[in-house]
Amino acid sequence: MDSSEVQALREEDNTASTSNTSAQGEDGPKPKKAKTEKKVKKKGRVVRAAKPGYTVHQGEDMLFVISSSSSQFDGLPWSPPKKKIKKRKRTKGKVKTVQIKKKKKVRAKPKPADNPVPSFQEKEESNLLQKTADHRWGESLPEEVLINIFQMVVGQDGAVPFLCRVGSVCRLWNRAASSPALWRKVTIGHCWIAPGKNQEPKTEKKIKDTLNWLAQNRFSQLRDFSLYHWKKNVNYAVKVVSQLCPHLRSLTLSSCTGLTACAFHSLAQHSRALQSINLQYSEFQVEGPLKYLEDHGSQIKQIWFTHGVKNDRLLAAISKGCCPDLELLEINTKLDSTYCELPVCIQALQMACPKLKTFRMLNVRPLQKTMRNVAKSTSGFPLLEELCIATTSYSYLTDKDLMDILFGSTRLRVLDLRGSSRVTPAGLEALPCLELECLFLGNYFTSSSALSAPKGLHTLTQKWSQTLQQLDIANQLFSEDDLEIAMSHLAQATEADTLRSLNLSGTRITPPALRPVIGQSTALNYLNLSSCRYLPRGAKRIYRGQEDIRQLLDKLV
Repeated sequence: MDSSEVQALREEDNTASTSNTSAQGEDGPKPKKAKTEKKVKKKGRVVRAAKPGYTVHQGEDMLFVISSSSSQFDGLPWSPPKKKIKKRKRTKGKVKTVQIKKKKKVRAKPKPADNPVPSFQEKEESNLLQKTADHRWGESLPEEVLINIFQMVVGQDGAVPFLCRVGSVCRLWNRAASSPALWRKVTIGHCWIAPGKNQEPKTEKKIKDTLNWLAQNRFSQLRDFSLYHWKKNVNYAVKVVSQLCPHLRSLTLSSCTGLTACAFHSLAQHSRALQSINLQYSEFQVEGPLKYLEDHGSQIKQIWFTHGVKNDRLLAAISKGCCPDLELLEINTKLDSTYCELPVCIQALQMACPKLKTFRMLNVRPLQKTMRNVAKSTSGFPLLEELCIATTSYSYLTDKDLMDILFGSTRLRVLDLRGSSRVTPAGLEALPCLELECLFLGNYFTSSSALSAPKGLHTLTQKWSQTLQQLDIANQLFSEDDLEIAMSHLAQATEADTLRSLNLSGTRITPPALRPVIGQSTALNYLNLSSCRYLPRGAKRIYRGQEDIRQLLDKLV
């Protein structure tokens, strides 16, 4: 640094000190720097310029500038921040408070750079970008893949409301959800209004418009259609579906009211492929289904209805031969019903429905009725695979009645006689079926002390030990010896993975009788030992899963 640069620096400092002095006034304090600068002017010596802020020393090959003030950068020509600070200090009077506020604002600005905190707007933009990135996978999938994914959900949860919701995601999903193959099975509940409230005209119009739109745009390949808990517009829904869905095969109207004969008239005109009708717990004019079965009963293969004074006329019509190809017949009762007896002419039913495979009478007491003009069947139900005459009350079914039903049923797989305490093991052993898989003999209507002690369970397990998968003898008072022999037959079966469910609740089963069947049945995943008084404490409960059942062996000492 030469003398000319030092002189220029001095002149700049003098100008700054002079302006500062004039701004403060005559009575204001005078800084030491100003006095020094005045002395420098008077003497006119350049050498004393080092006193205000620095000194210069010459080395072998360079000059050293050494600061003599509190800050090593004060007064140097290469320190512009210091000059700005000096210029701000000139105006201390009225602008002093403003300058302090500005300094605070300036100091607060670099904080986000040190500790970055995103603003609300930045967060929203980031979330929007993240959502957009997350949704891209659905927009890039092929339509065929989406249809297969939707098909798995529809098979489990149904088409409605799932397809209606995913169809509003984007155009690709709407096209996939609109595929007619996904709308082959539709179940619609009463979701427009709350139960017990009347429908307004606008709501009723909305319901009809929705049904029309679905039938015209989605139901071209509809196979199974179900309505649950509809109190109005049932006739209209049946008409629309029957007219616009030529492939309809199954119709379920459960817990519905207001069903009249005009709905069945529409089915007769348009639904040529209909094979299944379910009218359980619904109120309807019985003349409608009676007329339909008389004219088109030959195409019906499955019927469900609830026992009632008028509804029992359906069973009489079926027994007369209006449904020769019937494969499933189920008659049940309402949940609040306590005493239901249904006269049944088994001989007439066997002659009218020789192809029957499933016959269920749930909570209904069948009364054998004989008819003079009906010839006795020689083959019975040759294709019958399931017979269910189960009740939570008392049943009048005897060994003779059971044999009259099953004397020709060699293909029987499921036999449910819960509540039929008059049926004995001897009557069951005499049945012609040799490959029974499920046998339910439990009693649930009364305490076990009021029942007589049957005998001969071991004969049943010996007969069906190779094929039996489920056995229920809850509250049956077989003796300990009989139970031990019966369980040994199940344990000695050649197929160790056959037995899967065993209900021994309320029986006299003992640990020695139980150990062999648990040790040998590798596929057993349900075991009910509740209320078994001959077992030790801690073992009287329900066991689920093979691991849970295996741990029981340690307790049966």
